[in-house]
Amino acid sequence: MLKFSEMPYERPDVEALKGEMTALTERLKSAADYETAKVVFLEWEKLEKHADSLGTLVSIRHSIDTRDEFYDAEETFWNSAWPEVREYMQNWLDAMLSSPFRPDFEAEFGGPYFLNAEIARKAFSPEIIPELQKENDLTQAYDKLIASAQIPFEGGTYTISQMGPFQHDPDDARRLAAWKAVGQWYKDHQPDLDRIYDELTHLRDAMGKKLGYEGYTTLGYYRMGRNCYGREDVEKFRAAVVKYLVPVADGIYRKQAARLGVAYPLSYADAALQFRSGNPKPQGTADDVLAAGRKFYDELSPETGEFFRMMLDGELMDVLSKPGKAGGGYCTSIQDYGVPFIFANFNGTQGDVEVVTHEAGHAFANWVNRDRVPADYAWPSMEACEVHSMSMEFMAWPWAEDFFGPDAKKFRYSHLAAALTFIPYGTLVDHFQHEVYAHPDMTPAQRHECWKKLQGIYMPWMRLDGDIPFFADGEAWQRQSHIYGSPFYYIDYCLAQTVSLQFWALGQKSREEAWEKYMAYTRQGGSRVFTELLSNAGLDSPFDEKCLRGVCDTARAWLDNYDLSGVN
Repeated sequence: MLKFSEMPYERPDVEALKGEMTALTERLKSAADYETAKVVFLEWEKLEKHADSLGTLVSIRHSIDTRDEFYDAEETFWNSAWPEVREYMQNWLDAMLSSPFRPDFEAEFGGPYFLNAEIARKAFSPEIIPELQKENDLTQAYDKLIASAQIPFEGGTYTISQMGPFQHDPDDARRLAAWKAVGQWYKDHQPDLDRIYDELTHLRDAMGKKLGYEGYTTLGYYRMGRNCYGREDVEKFRAAVVKYLVPVADGIYRKQAARLGVAYPLSYADAALQFRSGNPKPQGTADDVLAAGRKFYDELSPETGEFFRMMLDGELMDVLSKPGKAGGGYCTSIQDYGVPFIFANFNGTQGDVEVVTHEAGHAFANWVNRDRVPADYAWPSMEACEVHSMSMEFMAWPWAEDFFGPDAKKFRYSHLAAALTFIPYGTLVDHFQHEVYAHPDMTPAQRHECWKKLQGIYMPWMRLDGDIPFFADGEAWQRQSHIYGSPFYYIDYCLAQTVSLQFWALGQKSREEAWEKYMAYTRQGGSRVFTELLSNAGLDSPFDEKCLRGVCDTARAWLDNYDLSGVN
């Protein structure tokens, strides 16, 4: 197979692509029988996969080095071209939805393709192409701004990701200084951060209204492809988080404050340190972490072993943090070659291991379903995808010693605690966005006040730290790239984390049963909606209140009885 560096890229002729798409759409409309229509459908699949692969290659290579002039220009090209191409993709979906052979397609390929096509039709119209192009430009501007960060600290200069180890340093003064340095960078760039998000908010509100909605929220749900739950379900989940999980998370942080000997509520700097002796760190270098990952996947199952070696051999992971590299991490797929790609920023912290498990969980699920037809079925909906990744993190527990050595005991505690405390934060991110798009004319200052108010509900253990103005002023949400680039995405992580805790609980009883259910869930790809994927694998839905109540009870008991002797 081709290595990533060998995969060719050439800018497509957009007008020619539109012509090919139009021709295939007309051929579908004029097909005399199902077999003819199916041949056209498969040709469309090949064409769309190739176009998507070219755009993905640009996106990956641009994020690896945002300073690369060639790929920066190509990213700008795709920002403009893809919204135009979407009109022709929508014409195709309209033809599929109205095809007399739709029952035949559904019988062979299943219903989600058409269900998702109906949703996609509600999320797009040619009249919003200019707004989509502008939205792409604004999110690219945010990404480039974050990637450009050069933070002076202790005589050196670091990116935001590279500051991570300092922000978790056991030395209180050094850790606080690091948080102040990062907060100062954000504060210095406050005008740009406020302006970009203000423009995005009004732009998205205008798109929603152009399509006949009350504003952006309904459109946002359609754009997320939510096909089995709605706003009321999310509101019920948020209420359950406040009822069951916030008290558990609050207890975790109270114990953390006691271990550290610091005041409760905690400052951002103190909340970042779980143990006085330091947070768990992976042992060895980045290569050692990848080697431990290879051992984990080799021993977990034959399928995972083959998968991870393919990722290494194909240069399908770029994980080292370096200047000019975009922040964060993600997994995507290059459909022409049937392979996923992992992008990350290793920085010597616990998060490096979670990349090898989390992002590789995404990648493995995509690889298992790489031959799916339609190609869309290689991925389920977003919250369903996050189950693959968050649950894979827990599957790695028996190999914690390989990743963390003597810090394995710390890791197991902190990983479970972090999973439980993450859900309130993620739910806060979601609730905040609902408020923003319900009130799009809020000023930047009003948005910051809104965040402060909601943080008091979902994260009462956090002190609005006066030592760091960026955090004290309720601006911490601006670190969360999803709020800028993927509105309404974040609740997906919370729903998935709730499911992943079921896999964790199963794994405490039987590793084999947990893996069996994991594969039963994963092998379905996107051929079913989220709630059906869960049901078919024998798992509870996070929208059922008993699910969150149950995992909270199990996790609280485990944490209360976990032996932390010898750890301070």
